Amino acid sequence: MASALTAAAIRIAAPGGPQVLEPKQIMVDSLAPNEAWIVQEAIGINFLDAMQRSGAVPIPTPSGLGLEAAGRVAAVGRAVSQVAVGDRVAYALGPIGAYATARAYPSERLIRLPDSIDCETAAAITFKGITAQYLLKSTFPVGPGTTVLLYGVAGALGQLMAPWAKHLGATVIGVVSKEASVEAARSRGCDEILVWGKCDVPAEVQRITKGRKADVVYDGVGKATFSASIDSLHARGMMVSIGASSGVPDPVSVGTLNAKGSLFLTRPSITAHATDLQEYRDRVADVYAAFSEGILPANIWKRFALEDVAQAHAALENGSSNGPVVLRV
Repeated sequence: MASALTAAAIRIAAPGGPQVLEPKQIMVDSLAPNEAWIVQEAIGINFLDAMQRSGAVPIPTPSGLGLEAAGRVAAVGRAVSQVAVGDRVAYALGPIGAYATARAYPSERLIRLPDSIDCETAAAITFKGITAQYLLKSTFPVGPGTTVLLYGVAGALGQLMAPWAKHLGATVIGVVSKEASVEAARSRGCDEILVWGKCDVPAEVQRITKGRKADVVYDGVGKATFSASIDSLHARGMMVSIGASSGVPDPVSVGTLNAKGSLFLTRPSITAHATDLQEYRDRVADVYAAFSEGILPANIWKRFALEDVAQAHAALENGSSNGPVVLRV
């Protein structure tokens, strides 16, 4: 590489609130043989980013942040054959550092974007779409006759999971945190909508299902909702813990799972479902196909400039966001 590659990037020196996100200039002397230099157009923000920034999910610091973006290939290392200069591409997962105007990234994990998907859309749906895909098709195979209880249906992940579950034939009972989110949940295809704190969720699930209860619960709230979630499952149902916005749930005795009806309990991660390259590519292809077929929306709630990333994180954490948030470069 004849000259160093430079970019503006967001870095954190130590864990903390949104104020720890600081702009820095970064420089790459040369690309590794398998790397491509991506000039980024849009960057996806995920709740995992906020958890890593705060220290709830520890990462070594100082560090960059971000696991998802889309842009155009501007240069490639000498061994790169999967992409070429000028290709529009997207990626999800590490190495961490997506919050940047440009960056070096392993070329084998880059996904060429079809003409039907722009960079903003890719930044809004790739990471969260992979998550929705494995939750609905691998963690628990949702299909006709399945009853799903889904928390956070008004949020960015729920926006993808609810219509996809409906397309697969499920009955979707959505749980939202406030009355103001009911219409958003309804527009995403929920058959029934419950407002947390305004009703007895397990009793309502039992009423809606005529006593059968749910086959699977997807709970991203955690500590505050865990007991209600497992009480909403029928015998041999599956509890899927997908987050902990209210705190990590208390430990569960295996005897409790037995007493509640031989329940299954899992805490899946995107890393375990998208590290293998072929599996990663297959899942992304399924997500992009579902978007192109009109199954998945990409209703971006708000766009922030890269330098306003602290505002974006604050919106994500205080619950004011209502759908995907992206950073524009």
